[in-house]
Formats: sequence, C-alpha cells, structure tokens
Amino acid sequence: MNENSLRDIGTTLKTQIIILGGFIILIWLVEVVDWVIFQSSLDLYGIQPRTVSGLWGVLWAPVLHHGFGHVMANTVPFLVLGWFVLLQGMRPCVVVTAVAWIVSGLGTWLIAPANTIHVGASSLVFGYFGYLLLRAYFERSFSAILWSLFVIMLYGGLIWGVFPGRIGISWQGHLFGFIGGGLAAYWLAKIESDTIVITYNPNE
Repeated sequence: MNENSLRDIGTTLKTQIIILGGFIILIWLVEVVDWVIFQSSLDLYGIQPRTVSGLWGVLWAPVLHHGFGHVMANTVPFLVLGWFVLLQGMRPCVVVTAVAWIVSGLGTWLIAPANTIHVGASSLVFGYFGYLLLRAYFERSFSAILWSLFVIMLYGGLIWGVFPGRIGISWQGHLFGFIGGGLAAYWLAKIESDTIVITYNPNE
C-alpha cells in the first residue's frame, strides 16, 4: 500500500469521524442544554401526532431525547450502524439518513396515538438497520449479502423494536425508520441498475 493510498484512507476515516462524531456531539449537547436551561421542555418540539404544530417535530425529533439514558441508548448503535452505512459511500449515507428521517417522522405523525410526543435518534438507527438488511434483497450482490448477515449477527434483535411492546417506546418511529431505510435501499439499487456506461473508441 503506497503513501497516497494511506493518505486517502486517513482522509476518509477523518471525514467519517467528523460526520458521526459531530451528530453524537450535537445530540448530547442538545440534551445538556435542554436539561440545564430548559428543564426538559425542548421535548415539546418532538413529533405530536396529527397536530399542525407537531409536524415541526418531524425535523427536530431525531436530535431530541427523553434524558441522558435515552441519548446513551442511541449513541452506540448509531455510531456502529451509521459507520457501516458510511462505508458504502457518502451518497448512500446522505440518502438513507434523509429518507429515514422524513419517513419515520411522517409515519409516526400519522399513526402514533394522540396526545403523545415522540423524540429520539432511534428512528435513524432503525433506518440504517433497515437499509443494511434490505440492501441485500434489492441489490442481490455478494457484498450486500455479507453486510446483511454481519448486521444480523450484531444487531438482529433490533427487529423486535418495530413491533408494539414496551410502554414509552416509540415503535412507530422504529417501524417507519426501518421502512425508510428499506425505501432508500430500493431507490439506490434501482439507480445503480439503471446506470448505463457507454464506451467508445475515439479513433472510430
């Protein structure tokens, strides 16, 4: 491995650390500010189902959390699964994050019980989880299947989070985050399959 290759790897790793670490710092900082200054009232800006004002929560919910335990529970799986998605490329990471963010928010807003508030980055965690699993089905590539099996071994138990279960857990956010990740996997696979490379001989 030459010096240029090592430099490229270092640059890529630095970018990944900045992206993932930056988001983790953001959600921890928001929670500290919420706890110290706002006495947890920022949670009111989460998703409030079927209310006009609650639609703003679609934008803010993934960076808000119900306490430091909630932030901690999302930190490690976000870093791990987010890194796995980043390893597929910057474009897949941006697409999966955006689609999971919006789909999970709107889905929760539509079907979650009234008079509840939904916050947390777990919607993105499940988006990454859904993408990494369903990418194998849509792409049908050897590498995608290996990634899917690896993710199942590490985080297969997450799948139970998309079903109604514990009180106080937004399974709706998990479910639609997973669906959003699946939609991103389908869309990215379709773009890949629709790409046509045309070669030509300039001497002809």
